[in-house]
Amino acid sequence: MNVLMVAAECAPFVKLGGLADVIGTLPKELNKLHADTRVMMPFHRQIKDKYAAQTKHMADFYIHFAGRDVYVGVEGLFFNDVTYYFIDNEEYFGDAVYRGGDAEGEQYAYFCRAVIEAAGRIGFLPDVLHCNDWQTGLIPLLLKTQYSHWEIGRARTIFTIHNMMYQGEYAFEAFHHWLGIDPRYDTPEFMHNYECASFMKAALVFADRISTVSPTYAQEIKTPEFSYRLEGILNARAWDTWGIVNGINTEEFDPETDPYLQYHFNKDDLTGKKKNKEKLISDLGLSISPGVPIIGMVSRLTAQKGLDLVKYILDELMCTEDIAFVVLGTGDHDYEEFFRFMENKYKGRVCSYIAYNNAVAHQIYAASDLFLMPSKFEPCGISQMIALRYGTLPIVRETGGLCDTVQSYNEFEETGNGFSFRNYNAHEMLSVIRYALNTLRSPKRRKGLIQRAMESDNSFASSAKKYLELYQSIL
Repeated sequence: MNVLMVAAECAPFVKLGGLADVIGTLPKELNKLHADTRVMMPFHRQIKDKYAAQTKHMADFYIHFAGRDVYVGVEGLFFNDVTYYFIDNEEYFGDAVYRGGDAEGEQYAYFCRAVIEAAGRIGFLPDVLHCNDWQTGLIPLLLKTQYSHWEIGRARTIFTIHNMMYQGEYAFEAFHHWLGIDPRYDTPEFMHNYECASFMKAALVFADRISTVSPTYAQEIKTPEFSYRLEGILNARAWDTWGIVNGINTEEFDPETDPYLQYHFNKDDLTGKKKNKEKLISDLGLSISPGVPIIGMVSRLTAQKGLDLVKYILDELMCTEDIAFVVLGTGDHDYEEFFRFMENKYKGRVCSYIAYNNAVAHQIYAASDLFLMPSKFEPCGISQMIALRYGTLPIVRETGGLCDTVQSYNEFEETGNGFSFRNYNAHEMLSVIRYALNTLRSPKRRKGLIQRAMESDNSFASSAKKYLELYQSIL
């Protein structure tokens, strides 16, 4: 089976979000299952600057786009056991990864046509084209309406939704100008979604299968609250929609080998975790004893991450509980200033690290006792899985992938690997935080929770098996 995975970004080449982590890890795991999986993405400036000397020129040709003939180059690179193909065009990929506005629509409309035409010229004909997020959403439509007579037209398509919020909405006239898409598709049955046509709507209509990044999110997006006005088509295609939880790179996030940790540990010997906590207390200037619980957060500081709830109860939490609170991340100015203020108010007990530092992030994951993630919505989420890997117990809101990866602690059956609350309510969250803190006071319960957390299988190897089933279902 030949699989070509298509996306706008991929770690380690370009990473602006969680999509890059998926595309950077999943193909390698699929290759281990004997599915020849390769990646096609734009040859962004930062990739070209660093890797151009290592790439091999595969093809160059012209496509008809936006009323003119436009150059397409294809560069190949074998890297970390995966073959990558980069679509090269200085006009579209010479500056920002995401240009914003109409320029971004044109940028990725070009990419969609270039991918299809390149796929037939690189000596690798895919059985499955796996498209990710709206930037690739026109590929299924173009294959079925303009390339059905080409050899590549026989490829089957998967479209994976990583976040419904971003849909690639533009006036239909732009799609017609860029790609010559027939006006008959400017209807609610095909591309149109209220005022605009969209990349994502086209993908949801024309892809052979749809997937999302967790089973719970696959159910949530069928409702108006989560679908951003696309619940109609998502309900119509419910039987074609799979929910597969993303994984994490278990080699990068490994408490036994992590280069960012001074002390290593495993589920059978947590001595290193305790020593890492002592070091974090010292490094961050916290004035607490090692026995005081640390609640950690590593997050973008945005409303989606549930920070309104944190703002509402943090004062009360700090006044009534003997804890330390550590947050790392950047984002909205109001949230950044709030955490800076709380650090000044509770000196030695609150630390606001308003920056992104990968080493410090690893240390917070490894050294904290609890990890707070009260997201308003979370298609999959990666941070809670990293926390589990390091034996740091997540406190999450029951939404999306948080539901599928964190099983709430049951004190009567001694099951679960974390704590959760259902409603988007600050005091419900506070109640669960207090319950978690109380639970940690029992050494036996604490040890059992940490062991179950670290035994959780959130590897991409597990995800890859499910994706392979998905591919096989359409061939």
